Amino acid sequence: MLDGVVPFPSEFVERYRAKGYWEDRSLASVFADVFTRFAERVALVAGSERIIYRELAGRVERLARHFLKLEIRPLDRVVVQLPNVPEFVYVYFALQRVGAIPVMALLPHRYREIKYYVELTEAVAYVIPDRAGDFDFIELARRIKTECPSLLHVVVAGEAPRDTVSLARCLASESNVPASALCEAAIDPMDPAVLQLSGGTTGVPKLIPRLHNDYVYNSKTAATMVDVRPDDALLVVLPIAHNLPLACPGIQGFFLRGARAVLSTSVRAGDVFPLIERERVTHSAVVPALLIRWINDPAISRYDLSSVRVIQSGGQRLQPEVKRLAEERIPGAIVQENFGMAEGMLTFVRLDDPYEVRLETVGRPMCPDDEVKLVDDEGREVPDGEVGELAVRGPYTLRGYYRAPEHNARVFTPDGFYLSGDLMRRHPSGNFIVEGRKKDLINRGGEKISAEEIENLILSHPAVQNVACVPMPDPILGERTCAFIVPRRGQRVTLPEIVQHLNEAGIARFKLPERVELIDELPLSPFGKVSKVTLIKLIAEKLSPTKTARG
Repeated sequence: MLDGVVPFPSEFVERYRAKGYWEDRSLASVFADVFTRFAERVALVAGSERIIYRELAGRVERLARHFLKLEIRPLDRVVVQLPNVPEFVYVYFALQRVGAIPVMALLPHRYREIKYYVELTEAVAYVIPDRAGDFDFIELARRIKTECPSLLHVVVAGEAPRDTVSLARCLASESNVPASALCEAAIDPMDPAVLQLSGGTTGVPKLIPRLHNDYVYNSKTAATMVDVRPDDALLVVLPIAHNLPLACPGIQGFFLRGARAVLSTSVRAGDVFPLIERERVTHSAVVPALLIRWINDPAISRYDLSSVRVIQSGGQRLQPEVKRLAEERIPGAIVQENFGMAEGMLTFVRLDDPYEVRLETVGRPMCPDDEVKLVDDEGREVPDGEVGELAVRGPYTLRGYYRAPEHNARVFTPDGFYLSGDLMRRHPSGNFIVEGRKKDLINRGGEKISAEEIENLILSHPAVQNVACVPMPDPILGERTCAFIVPRRGQRVTLPEIVQHLNEAGIARFKLPERVELIDELPLSPFGKVSKVTLIKLIAEKLSPTKTARG
């Protein structure tokens, strides 16, 4: 097994194999069969391009042979940072063919995050677009390549300079590496197929090793939860690198059924609605902020959205009123809330659950061997109906973050339960209700932001004495970041100054604070810690419509 990956104990390996959860097949093997079985069916739609499974298989194989020519081998790590374009799919499955491990970076990530991923994983390659908006990924890649000795190749989708590898040329030309060389790649299904990102609370996200065995099971079972049929179409608007649109069931689950994925690089209703109408989209995965935006857009009445059967909502809790309104404005669709984590365990509201249960809960685990406990601060299980921290283990939940032994010691129990930091209670139906979280996270439209990471960077500003970042309520995104700052004596600091400081540190834009509140001192709890509960209440009251009206 790859160094830095925490293995499953042998007795659990035997149990999961015996029960058929683990098939001992690599993703490459499973999807090679899928691409052959559904050869003439449409796999991908992107703009005017329609790519059938046979064409997809050919492009994946051609690219995989070029990767072998670059000497990318089994267990090599490759950071992938691409938007929702067909090239993402080709790269992902080509890396599976050679047994390399994609590291799922997000398009907004910048120098700080990418360098961390490359250094931690000792990545040998970095796959990027040439540009995204006004950002030059070529320059970023060159900087990181000079600072990280492991990084040998930069692969570019778009205009590729001579010191990089052109993805377009690889896809358009044959390699001198024979196809038979792909059969020689030894892939152990107990090794990671992918390194996903956590929504961690400490610094840059931790990396989550998802094994071939558990990731195949993850997608196959999730596909049954959302009723995927061969003629269905999945609208992919969230970044494919996220666990939800990639594998829950995501493109993996839809491909397993011979269905198709419709890729969109835009989330605007004016772009998405005509795409749904034209492609007769049946499913989409969204975060609440996006769904709220869509159902309140006047364009919703101008398009035929009657093909939509299931709208998966994840990333944060969806309020019942939004579900009601969405199902009213998209007749025939069911808004199916699910609670999930890139670390593994998924809960789904079942499509045939009673209406009130669908409205109020985030469902129940999808596997009979998902072991779930709700525990108090002492690790004791709480009675049904009371709030506790979600602790889980099972056949597709990790046993440890990648190369993070100290963190693992804090968030895993001695018997292998992962302490998620999510606060939940059990509904009388057996489903679960999300009540909040213990983790110090800000959930901005489904993107999890570590408060500690942003605080550490703000503290390096010369005018800042202390800082606490907390979520402030937002009607669209759910939460945005507010930074409570104690300035140094005689100093003042503004939001634009903090934003400039953080941009110079090279962090993703979605992590930037969107409000600064100056404060003389941070409130403390009885234990001497900063009382973020007090700060959250303070900013919520300040932003409340009643308070604003009175003021």
